[in-house]
Amino acid sequence: MENPFVISYRELRVYQAAFESAMQVFERSREFPIAEQEHLTPMLIRASRLVCVNIAQAWQKRRNQQAFIARLNHAETEAAATQVWIEFAVLCGYLEAEIGQELHHEYQQVLADLARLIEHAAAWVVNAES
Repeated sequence: MENPFVISYRELRVYQAAFESAMQVFERSREFPIAEQEHLTPMLIRASRLVCVNIAQAWQKRRNQQAFIARLNHAETEAAATQVWIEFAVLCGYLEAEIGQELHHEYQQVLADLARLIEHAAAWVVNAES
C-alpha cells in the first residue's frame, strides 16, 4: 500500500501511471486515420482520460468510503473500456500489436492498483463516517 501521508491525488502511483498511459494513448492516436476522428479515436482518448479524472474525483470523496469506492469503480470501468478500445485499434490496424500489448499491460497494472485501493479503502478515508 502507498504512503498514507499522500496530500494530493497526483502523488498516487496509480494516478501517475494512468496519466502517463493516457498521454501515450493520445500520442499514438495521432497516427490513426482521419476517418476515425469521430469514432474510435475520441472514445479511446476519452476513456483513457476518464481513468485519471475518476481517480481525482475519488480522492476528493475520501470523507465517505462508499463514495470513494464508487468513484474508484468508475475509474476501473474506464480502464477496462480503454483496454477494449486499444484492442479495436490493434485489430483495425491502427496500432502495432506490440504497442497494443504494452498499453493493455499498463492498463492491467492500473486496474490492479485500483483494486488494491478499493480493497484498502478504509485506510484512505478521512474522518470516516460511522
